[in-house]
Amino acid sequence: MKVNHFIPICFLLNAMISCDTTKKTVDLAKNPLQKPIVASKDTFDPEQRVPFGAVRRYAGRIPATGAAAITPRIDPPNWWIGMKEPSVELTIHDTDIHQSEVIINYPGVKINKIYRPENPNYLFLDLNLAAAKVGEMTILLKKTNGNLKKYPYMLMPRKGTTGNRIRGINTSDFVYLIMPDRFSDGDTTNNSFNDMEQRGIDRKKMYFRHGGDLQGVINHLDYLKELGVTAIWLNPINENDEPYESYHGYAFTDHYRTDKRLGGNAKFMELVDKARAKDIKIVMDLVHNHCGDRHYFIKDLPEKDWIHQYDTMTRTNYRDQTIFDPYASKADQNRMLNGWFDNHMPDLNQKNPHLANYLIQNNLWWVELSGLDGYRLDTYLYNDPDFMAEWGRRMQAEYPTLGIFAETWVTGTANQAQTTQNNFLRKPYNSNLPAVTDFQNYYAITEALTRQQGWQEGIMRMYQTLSNDFLYENAYRNVNFLGNHDLARIYSVVGEDVDKFKSGVAWLMTCRGIPQFYYGDELLFKGFTNPDGKVRQDMLGGFQGDTATVFTEKGRTALQNESFNYVKKLANWRKTNTAVQNGKLMQFIPENGVYVYFRYDTASTVMIVMNTSDKKVVINADKESRFAERTELFTQGKNVVNEQVIDLKNIELNKNSAVILELK
Repeated sequence: MKVNHFIPICFLLNAMISCDTTKKTVDLAKNPLQKPIVASKDTFDPEQRVPFGAVRRYAGRIPATGAAAITPRIDPPNWWIGMKEPSVELTIHDTDIHQSEVIINYPGVKINKIYRPENPNYLFLDLNLAAAKVGEMTILLKKTNGNLKKYPYMLMPRKGTTGNRIRGINTSDFVYLIMPDRFSDGDTTNNSFNDMEQRGIDRKKMYFRHGGDLQGVINHLDYLKELGVTAIWLNPINENDEPYESYHGYAFTDHYRTDKRLGGNAKFMELVDKARAKDIKIVMDLVHNHCGDRHYFIKDLPEKDWIHQYDTMTRTNYRDQTIFDPYASKADQNRMLNGWFDNHMPDLNQKNPHLANYLIQNNLWWVELSGLDGYRLDTYLYNDPDFMAEWGRRMQAEYPTLGIFAETWVTGTANQAQTTQNNFLRKPYNSNLPAVTDFQNYYAITEALTRQQGWQEGIMRMYQTLSNDFLYENAYRNVNFLGNHDLARIYSVVGEDVDKFKSGVAWLMTCRGIPQFYYGDELLFKGFTNPDGKVRQDMLGGFQGDTATVFTEKGRTALQNESFNYVKKLANWRKTNTAVQNGKLMQFIPENGVYVYFRYDTASTVMIVMNTSDKKVVINADKESRFAERTELFTQGKNVVNEQVIDLKNIELNKNSAVILELK
């Protein structure tokens, strides 16, 4: 489908609006979204998405044709000497600089190229820093009338992986996903700012900000350490200066700023350092596909093709198959890749080389600045595949130890595996993507916990899913999970059955791959995604005014403590067992709902038995059993949870339960 880049975009949101299709410029002064919208509390509606009285108007997106009042900025705001790629492209945004002469007299800095886009408020400078020295250089822009604009720019020494920085994410980790706005409000002074589009907090409304921040995460690092967490994945922390529904973080309005309501860049750096001191890694969430429509480079678009534009609001078709389907319609594929993911999130055109540079350099900048340990990539399949392949190459070239995994919310192991690097499914194309969030394993384990075994159903789906691991270069890099911010709470999925929940946790901690947990699941949080705000609850005790706290044993119910201690026991045991971290996996065909698999290396052998049936079972796993390949050298096993030693001839399991045995 041909994308028309020259006609305005109009759509309806919360109120009927009009659209002037003859308008050629964006009159931001008349846009009602320029005015801050205060969270309204006069009418109670917990599912309210937009503040009462707000009317969203979208008049189009085309580059400016004349001067405008602009706060000057350069992105990236600084750079480093010693990067493997010696060039950096600076995006300068200022009033009417389009035709300025560029003058840089700094030792070792060479101007490779100057690109002057159609918007007169931008310049793109491609600089070679191969011979440059550390220090502050000055960029001069000289206009034809002789006026000069000066921009100081710092070139800094690279830190790289020194000081235990950029450790990566691997199979020894236990990743804990936090939505900062809903975890804990550690600093109530940053809850609202008068210069931001949306003011105030309202914890009664699921789509409004609740006030959680990075200080709140810092305050509870000991809680996470006790639970056994080794890495924190944060939902996006970048500035989301949108007038509504931006608490989740996926509508960036500034790629280089941590939202000041979360604490700003300095607080993020503090979190990374304090987490590292407790041997906890930090994973940042990235969004390449879209951004918020209040982003400076959306309000003042550098070029028409900076984003994908249509005559009316056009969503993606959400059909990942179009990317690799040998019979796919080109129109369907274009709609998948170029359609908008949501109506206030413009779809970025990564085929524009300057936008591509902007995104890649931004992600390199955050790693070098903070020393973070990994990236999770949002909506991976909606991005341009060639861009993402180049992104992966650049990241791994500069930071070989950086952990990288992507969201691939698809159905089918081949659909998922084809996104990963060095597989044989899409040769000669190589994505340069090491790992994915393993949705196929998620589908399999939830079916196993909620459905009786059939020829292909129930626990058989897990067996079959793992049998397809040959499709990956290394399936052990994949991230396994029982839930995240877009999915129903696992405790609700299994019908609030604690034994089934524990079985899921036992699987998570012992299956190949990297286990990831969603905040609050250790406390048996409930909820289905109808809508998704219902699975993004506040952690009780993390906010001012809470009368109890789940961050301490005394503040939790007996059932919550039972669940917390079960997760804690397995997560901390897992740290010490190399077999479940990196060992081989052998699985046996499930029979009558009983699934047996082993993790083993030269140091130890671990046997996992899952009874997904609704009956108590007793199995024999000694050297005369069908499991003899792995048990012939052993007669007993120690239950990892209660530390009881049992005879392998007589392993008893209650219905819908699991046991993990270290064989002796």
